[in-house]
Amino acid sequence: MKSFRLVFLILLISSSSFAQKVHVGAFGGVAAYNGDLTDKIFPKKVTNGAVGITLSYELDDQLILRGGFTYAIVGGADRFSDKPDIRERNLSFETKIYELSAVAELYLNNLYDRKFSPYVFGGVAAFHFNPYAYNGSAQKVYLKPLSTEGQGIVGYPDRKPYKLNQFAIPGGIGLKYAVNDNLRIGIEGGLRKLFTDYFDDVSKDYVSEGDLLAARGQLAVDMAFRGDDVNGSLPYPGKGAQRGSPKSKDIYYFTGIHVTYKLGSAGGGGFGGGKKNRNGCPVNVY
Repeated sequence: MKSFRLVFLILLISSSSFAQKVHVGAFGGVAAYNGDLTDKIFPKKVTNGAVGITLSYELDDQLILRGGFTYAIVGGADRFSDKPDIRERNLSFETKIYELSAVAELYLNNLYDRKFSPYVFGGVAAFHFNPYAYNGSAQKVYLKPLSTEGQGIVGYPDRKPYKLNQFAIPGGIGLKYAVNDNLRIGIEGGLRKLFTDYFDDVSKDYVSEGDLLAARGQLAVDMAFRGDDVNGSLPYPGKGAQRGSPKSKDIYYFTGIHVTYKLGSAGGGGFGGGKKNRNGCPVNVY
């Protein structure tokens, strides 16, 4: 019985100690993409909101491991381009993003001793996407099954179908403010390096109209070439004509406010008083 009580006491102390290093958080901001269909940073007409939740654990006062889930919608459209030839191409897309990430945050300052600290973060992420566009009747059409650039069609062995679940490398910077030892508010920005150039369903060149029609049908032909919606006299481009560019690698990125709250009591300062460390002793905050 005494052994059971001792084990229970040890587990209770351990769990309490663990909880005092755990932060729960929420993220809110904006998201955008760069690639074949836009090269502007946070383009006004296709920048959308992003939200997320996080769970973090302090390895030490200046190194934190963070797991997170983020949801966003991003897109791009040729009609907003400054270049006439790009506007005439008239391609567009949107996609919802569901992302799980695991990153390490490294802080320049100890936020138990200072109110502000810049930080950097990096790690790994897995995300789901599914690009779609709207046809002339304003109906949503998912693009991957159409093989708009010949992915998976006989006669195009170099065009492999892309996967909708992918890995990415997240990285970024931020600045965080410690309201007290438990509550922190920061602003951060981060981008995701992708391993696919088909995030926007555009990468290489046009395939034969006849091959695409035979393999995927008229809808695939209509969504692969949208220039005739702008200029009805434009013919379907010949096989090998440039549609996208492998040099325009796709990325998506977020920026916004990240608020975290530390579970348990750290024994630190309050909202109105002087800053204290975790032992309750006043420290210099400048």
